[in-house]
Amino acid sequence: MNTRSRQASTAMKARSTIGKGTTFSRAVGLNRFVFGTTESRALPVLFLWAAILLAAIFSTSCYNQHRIVVGCKNFTEQIILGELIAQQIENKTHLAVERRFYLGGTYIAHQSILAGRIDIYPEYTGTALTAILKQQPSQAENPGSDRQAVYERVNSEYEKRFHLTLGPPFGFNDTFAIEIRGDDARRLHLQTISQSAAYTPQWRAGFGYEFMERPDGYKGLVATYGLHFAAPPRIMDLGLLTRALKDHQVDLIAGNMTDGLIPALDLFVLEDDKHYFPPYEAVPVIREQTLAEHPEIRQALDALGGKISDAEMRELNFAVDGQKRDVKVVVKEFLRSKGL
Repeated sequence: MNTRSRQASTAMKARSTIGKGTTFSRAVGLNRFVFGTTESRALPVLFLWAAILLAAIFSTSCYNQHRIVVGCKNFTEQIILGELIAQQIENKTHLAVERRFYLGGTYIAHQSILAGRIDIYPEYTGTALTAILKQQPSQAENPGSDRQAVYERVNSEYEKRFHLTLGPPFGFNDTFAIEIRGDDARRLHLQTISQSAAYTPQWRAGFGYEFMERPDGYKGLVATYGLHFAAPPRIMDLGLLTRALKDHQVDLIAGNMTDGLIPALDLFVLEDDKHYFPPYEAVPVIREQTLAEHPEIRQALDALGGKISDAEMRELNFAVDGQKRDVKVVVKEFLRSKGL
């Protein structure tokens, strides 16, 4: 009998054997035929698949439990602070960090942490007070001078309303900066926002989208100082404002006090002589549940408290914006310089 005939004969015997008996016995017979072995030899294959599935589930579960998601808004200083938080956690704990940067403005970042899509993000106390808690700057205790009072109020309300807590302030106050060109400040001998009111009817203003809507933004500013402009303000991305001012597309903007391009582009910050703006200390906002599960994060972030001065934040911003350096490298060098 040739090989093909022997194979056909074997298959016929198998079908005949499988066809006899109950449904269960036929199924067992089919299993033996398919695997070419007894149940004892087929079981290891099933166990192997089960082990692979369990390992995948276990590894995914462990990853989710030990992964911290750091977010931030979509401008340079926020990217720097987000990277600072991420690297500090990576350096000081055994936790993996996922970066979800460029989240847009304050409201998107806040909703992201409330929904649990991120665990930590950098915020400013004045922004939290006005944009999130909806309190007018005049409602805070001495908004123009008492940083600690604003910090404590925001922290208390965040814990009560949102189950969020604030880490220690990084050390700098990034208040809004009402900026004009240095040439105009020198030519007109301007020092304060109040003094500029005599000239704003001939000026064009430029503001960010969020500034136009915030309680501590455009409407309150013009009402407090009696500002009037030659045309409705131009609304543009924050990253475009300083260049637009330098290029005479606008004559006055609301930027950030720690913007590294202020000295580089010879811009001048008018003094907020009526103390319209509250303090804007930069702080990490953290989910309480995240801290309960990973208390080591608290110690890592506490070490960043008070480590960045206004001048140092301006230098960090300029390194990224002005010198076009990589954010991760800039942050790594800064942490090393602080012994962190």
